Parts: sequence; structure tokens; C-alpha cells
Amino acid sequence: QVQLVESGGGLVQAGGSLRLSCAASLRIFSTYTMGWFRQAPGKEREFVAAINWRGSDTAVADSVKGRLSISRDNNENTGYLRMNSLKPEDTAIYYCAADLRAPWRVGTATEEYMYWGQGAQVTVSS
Repeated sequence: QVQLVESGGGLVQAGGSLRLSCAASLRIFSTYTMGWFRQAPGKEREFVAAINWRGSDTAVADSVKGRLSISRDNNENTGYLRMNSLKPEDTAIYYCAADLRAPWRVGTATEEYMYWGQGAQVTVSS
């Protein structure tokens, strides 16, 4: 059974930083593309960032470009979302996701991901 577990969320002041981790129980993590999405109260889940299986291609949403970055360590079966210069509008539950159907791609839509974590709350105070 595939499990994705996010960690590293919490409460931070505006302008602060956090790093989210996504630990995967995938047998061969390096054959999966992975992404991060977020969902704020009353809003739909939205794309944040994605990285392909080798880490050779990434995509980042325009709303967070320059502040959030994605990376992965295939030896550790872990993906990361580094968040700098956080703003109150970044407050949301952050989900990591993984898929093996097209691992060379960086998917930006929720339907491109088969596996999802339970989410990590990030709250940015003003």
C-alpha cells in the first residue's frame, strides 16, 4: 500500500520560512513524479509545484514563483517543498501527491496524481 506522509507544517509569521517534507513508502520512489497542492478554507485544491522522477524538470505556480521551490531525494524516498517569504494568503493545507503513469512529466492537475498524503496545515500570521 502506498503511503505519503507530510511533515513540517505549522504556524509562522509573515515573511518566515518553512520546509515541508513528504515521506513516501513507494518501493521505487524514483519512478514516480510528485507534486504539491494546497487547499485553503472554502477554496478548491490548487497546484503549487511539481518535480519529475529524476528531478530534471520542475514546475511552480505563478502565485508562488520565486518564494517556493520543490526538490526530492530519491535515496531517502522524500520530497520537499521549501517555502520562503510566506504570506498570510499561503495559509492552507498542503498535500503531496505522487503518480507513476507518466513520471517524466510534471503534472499540474489533481487528476494527474494517483496517490495523496493526508495533508499538513500551514498557517501564516500577519
